[in-house]
Parts: sequence; structure tokens; C-alpha cells
Amino acid sequence: MDIIFLHEFKAKTLIGIYPWEREVAQTIQFDLEIALPTSRACQTDNFEDALDYALIVKRINETLAQKHFSLLEALAEHIAQIILTEFKAPWVKVSVAKLGMIRGVKKLGICIERGSRSG
Repeated sequence: MDIIFLHEFKAKTLIGIYPWEREVAQTIQFDLEIALPTSRACQTDNFEDALDYALIVKRINETLAQKHFSLLEALAEHIAQIILTEFKAPWVKVSVAKLGMIRGVKKLGICIERGSRSG
């Protein structure tokens, strides 16, 4: 299985359960690992056979602009489902973290895996 990754992708969004979190954008960090639907791009060196990293980032940014999430868990699940359905990935690992939310903790978050790694 071939896996592309996007690490330390940071974006600002409104997320959280507290009233102030609905008003003050927070920086969150994504780390994604995405199984390619095929290994064809490795063989052809053709962009049309690859997943477009920029399109994935654009789609995540659109989601952050359009939808409010209370929990990182729900955001991670939503992103995972976009990757699986819209980008046809057979497997995805999504990590989402809030940065500097608790004194002494650099980041806190969730990591989920969806789909099948077989193949």
C-alpha cells in the first residue's frame, strides 16, 4: 500500500464547547496519512494518477470555514469521511490537535483510522 502524508498542516477555526471557543479562532494542527487508491502514479509519473495534495488542503479549509465542530473527534471523523468518499482512499489516518490549550501541554488531540489497510 502506498501512503501520502501531510504533516503539521495548521489552520485557524472556531472549535470547542465553551462560549469563548465559538468566538475566538484557535490554531489546530492536522497530520494526515492517506492510502492511495492505486499505485499507478508511482509507475506512470503522471499527475492525473495521483492524489492532489493541494486539493485535499483546500477541501479541509472549506470544511473549517463552513462548519462548526464542538469536538476534535467529530472534526477528525468528518475529515476522514471526506478523504474516503471524495478522494476514494481505501484507508486514512487523521490526527487533529489543539495547540497550547493547557499549560505545560504543547498539543492535545485525537488520532483516528478509518477504512482498510489491506491491499
